[in-house]
Amino acid sequence: MMKNSPLLLLLSFLMACATTKTPQQKTVSAASPLAPHIEAVRQQFAPDKRTVLFQVSPNGQVLRGETNVPAAKAALLSRLTSAGIPFQDSIQVLPDAKLQGKNRAVVTLSVANLRSEPKHPAELATQATMGTPLNVYKYKDGWYLVQTPDKYLAWVDAAGIKLMNEADFATWQQKEKLLYTQLYGFAQTSPQGQSATVSDLVYGDVLALKTKTKDQYEVEFPDGRTGFVPVADAVLYKEWTATRQPSEENLVASAKRLMGLPYLWGGTSLKGVDCSGFTKTVYFMNGLILPRDASQQVHVGELLDTQQGFQNLRPGDLLFFGSPAKEGKSERVVHVGMWIGNNEFIHSAGRVRISSMDPKAANFDAYELNRFLRAKRIPPQATLQDLRTSALYEAPAMK
Repeated sequence: MMKNSPLLLLLSFLMACATTKTPQQKTVSAASPLAPHIEAVRQQFAPDKRTVLFQVSPNGQVLRGETNVPAAKAALLSRLTSAGIPFQDSIQVLPDAKLQGKNRAVVTLSVANLRSEPKHPAELATQATMGTPLNVYKYKDGWYLVQTPDKYLAWVDAAGIKLMNEADFATWQQKEKLLYTQLYGFAQTSPQGQSATVSDLVYGDVLALKTKTKDQYEVEFPDGRTGFVPVADAVLYKEWTATRQPSEENLVASAKRLMGLPYLWGGTSLKGVDCSGFTKTVYFMNGLILPRDASQQVHVGELLDTQQGFQNLRPGDLLFFGSPAKEGKSERVVHVGMWIGNNEFIHSAGRVRISSMDPKAANFDAYELNRFLRAKRIPPQATLQDLRTSALYEAPAMK
């Protein structure tokens, strides 16, 4: 039997996967006649504040706040006009004009930490690997509010990105890219051994290719730095995407490459993963981009029948855990893992490890079995961003 103290510690980090890790948004006072209209628009355009910014509140008849969705502001003003409610519009539509057109950025660190607020002590919301393109919305105290390709909103330290205007971004996208395929390594200043380090690298980092020798790639970073990477440690991005097959075997093999990786709240990289960051990384390694959090991932894919047990599951299926809806409380999805067969699933809980649903197994996880909610399958034709067909890290193919 587990003692209470370790159990409480276990609960504390597993709950991390359910916590909203995004910039805080103010609630609207229901006393204002503007409030129900603001709330209606928020429900329509920004039901998930992790992916859409609609932070609007009334101050008397003045609408204050900001949004990154122009249509949301237009809908609110239209509703108020139709209802005959007087108002003064002071809603700012992002990106902020102070950015002077530099509304794009590319990650320049092996792993950039994106936080819920513009300060280093703030909660780690998510991570983005080198070469990841970002939309930039505003600047505050050395930090930028950005949006990742999976639409997640968070703040990044200015030192972790290269700001670009549309022309600079297009130039970067046109360059031929390499993807780093080792779990961890380095780019160096010289193709000879024992040279200085330019940067550390993790699986999934994307750099521009400059030249190639027999055993070294010369690479360019988004901020203009250059370095050398062993040919054996990277692959042309277009060749990598062409070989992505999210089959049962490949998903399981990718997951097992991450065994023992430490749990990190907000982590989505080889430097540490939370539960949904782990499943997200596994699917990324096979060419598909899952939503960021467990409570978002649960809404994709096909629901599987687990009423009579787990016999219908296949390797690669996602398992979701938490508390069901009851007594007026909504369901809470707080954890996710991936089925690997033989009544086992792999998940990030303390570290990436394999647990079993079989009470007779040595690695039986009674705690997770007792809070299991449902399982979903991500079909090949899932409506997810597919790196085999998208132009996330490079310019769109010429038509």
